[in-house]
Amino acid sequence: MNYDIIVIGSGPGGYVAAIRAAQLGLKVGIVERAELGGICLNWGCIPTKALLKSASVFQYFQHAAEYGIVAGEAKADFQAIVKRSRDVADQMSKGIQFLLKKNKVDHLQGIGNVKPGKIVEVTDGTGIKTEYTANQIIIATGARSRELPNLKQDGKKIIGYREAMTLPGQPGSMVVVGSGAIGSEFAWFYNSIGTKVTLVEVLPNIVPVEDEDVSKALERSFKKAGMKVMTGVSVESVDTTGDGCKVVIKTKKGDETIECDVVLSAVGIATNLEGIGLEEVGIATERGKVVVDDFYKTTVDGYYAIGDIVHGPALAHVASHEGIICVEKIAGKHVEPLDYGNIPGCTYTHPEVASVGMTEKAARDAGYEILVGKFPFTASGKATASGARDGFVKVIFDAKYGEWLGAHMVGDNVTEMIAEVVVARKLETTGKEIIEAVHPHPTMSEAVMEAVAQAYGECIHL
Repeated sequence: MNYDIIVIGSGPGGYVAAIRAAQLGLKVGIVERAELGGICLNWGCIPTKALLKSASVFQYFQHAAEYGIVAGEAKADFQAIVKRSRDVADQMSKGIQFLLKKNKVDHLQGIGNVKPGKIVEVTDGTGIKTEYTANQIIIATGARSRELPNLKQDGKKIIGYREAMTLPGQPGSMVVVGSGAIGSEFAWFYNSIGTKVTLVEVLPNIVPVEDEDVSKALERSFKKAGMKVMTGVSVESVDTTGDGCKVVIKTKKGDETIECDVVLSAVGIATNLEGIGLEEVGIATERGKVVVDDFYKTTVDGYYAIGDIVHGPALAHVASHEGIICVEKIAGKHVEPLDYGNIPGCTYTHPEVASVGMTEKAARDAGYEILVGKFPFTASGKATASGARDGFVKVIFDAKYGEWLGAHMVGDNVTEMIAEVVVARKLETTGKEIIEAVHPHPTMSEAVMEAVAQAYGECIHL
């Protein structure tokens, strides 16, 4: 069977690309070896947020008296929390199945390999191979948990994010190695439901890609919640021969051994490029990524790549936009390259973290003369009423031209607030326009306006 486009991988890059191509009148097939929706929907973004919501509800019960509510003793039912998370993922996967069927996208179940001549070979669960041809092929095979040589995952005592979502029982203690979004979210989740958690980061700050002020604020919140946080240290070895794990951590003062039940390795991701035919086709790769142009065309005509396997942040919303740009370019639409300088990043801990654009340090290092505004949630009526006063909104502007260089937030629900900044930066909105735009009161979002006003010396509530 010949298709206009075959997409390999049904994650947030692949399925979005397939559906958009179908909307444009193209005949589309999508290859998926596992559950529709890929890692994000089944083993990443969505089920993780379900776990975090359960932990958040549990925390509300723990602090009910602060809101004038008398409640009985709450207990976290770990297996029920895990089941709810899996049910949410299953429901969303069925939603993708519905969307593909609605848009007449053929689901080609199996493992996809690219071959020369614009051929995709699909091997089903019984080993039967079927070849399909396509005018264009989009590779969107995503990524998996990265392993360090001294931190090999065995799936039981040293685990990755997949196992962290479906452990048979709640561990009494855990060491989380790596404090990026994945590591920090799981550290907060397990700590919140009663596991003794140690978070280990080799760099000087946790969530190291964030503005330093945000990193320090989140670390304070973690420690306040009872978590042990170790930065500027490295894991040297893990002994799993006993009942639990003995983790040897190298610090400035010497080696320290921490005993725990489980070690979660959250040290990044590795792209899924092996064994899919790239070498046979002649598609170039560089440092574990497929080489593509601004519209995701590889070095071989007719073959494209999007998502975690190409340059840029490994984020679901990035992959989706890449998929849309890719297929619209194929379809002959006028499209512009994605602005990778205006990509929001979110970490769903408590408090949450959200950011876009340059950090203060990056802006200064780039030579900008800057205006910095910072509005703490301790001065927010909504935050105070909600009992969520941790955190702040921080904004950075170019003093000369007024360009909004970046925004960095830590606090309750800030992941829902960052889109205002993304849109404003896309529209080249000035700080004065943000100040003059009426923000509703009382809301958390008015802190954005207040922070901008503070940068320009016009803040009323500080």
